[in-house]
Amino acid sequence: MNKHSDTLPRVPRDFESLRSTIIERKDTMPKRLAQIAAYALTNPDDIAFGTAASIAAASDVQPSTLVRLAHHLGYGGFSDLQSIFRERLRDRTTSYEERLISLEKSPAAGEDAVLLNGFITAAAQSVSQLASTIQTDSFARCVDLLAGAETIYLIAKRRAYPLTAHLTYAFSKLGIRHQIVASPNGVDAETVQFATPRDAAIAASFAPYASESVAQVQALCERGVPIVAITDSAFSPLAAAATHSLEVAEADFAGFRSLSASMALAMALPVAIAERRRKKGGENQRVAKTE
Repeated sequence: MNKHSDTLPRVPRDFESLRSTIIERKDTMPKRLAQIAAYALTNPDDIAFGTAASIAAASDVQPSTLVRLAHHLGYGGFSDLQSIFRERLRDRTTSYEERLISLEKSPAAGEDAVLLNGFITAAAQSVSQLASTIQTDSFARCVDLLAGAETIYLIAKRRAYPLTAHLTYAFSKLGIRHQIVASPNGVDAETVQFATPRDAAIAASFAPYASESVAQVQALCERGVPIVAITDSAFSPLAAAATHSLEVAEADFAGFRSLSASMALAMALPVAIAERRRKKGGENQRVAKTE
């Protein structure tokens, strides 16, 4: 066997591996390749269904750039790369019903303790990974930004919604003014219009990303409102619009993902914000006494 071939990077053959590879290489990619790679991770369905011409037009690159990206990642051509995105759709359409069927066929089918331990293990892995990857200075910058806000707007939909539910509870108990953007009467777009640059927002969303959350974050960004994003990728549309972002990846069990690591962030942020404000208030009082 050719020893050189053993050292070549392995070509990703599933969407999660491809996503990880792109994130690892994003800083070294040429500008146009990074642009189309970011578009691909943000709009995976468009890549799966589109033609080279339509995708190139939507992402503002030349069709040849798609071929260059495919070759850069080790694929034979764009159709080879596109097959990974189409396979993702097939995996996604299996959804919860197929996941349950898969569990039923497993050797541990019907063993509740095995299921429980599986989810506990995945949760522990998620928190452990966050502990090893979170940058404390990034977290501190997020706290600084949010501690100085008049009102903190909370944005999350679908799987990420529980994060804002907890943040609302914690902020209420800690006396931090906030506004959850989750109205039952469909006025979320109008709600975010009240935000000003003196406010801030916490937005959470994970692949495939809630379109409503993305639109609301982009609207806040256009209004000059500082944003802290809790998301799973540097290529996330939330990260692209955010002032600061906190990346968190959740491990899964049998295709099901929890919010264990994300919830740890949602628990830490309100307490850190309250503590930062308390210290700042104490410093201001000491300054006032000396004047």
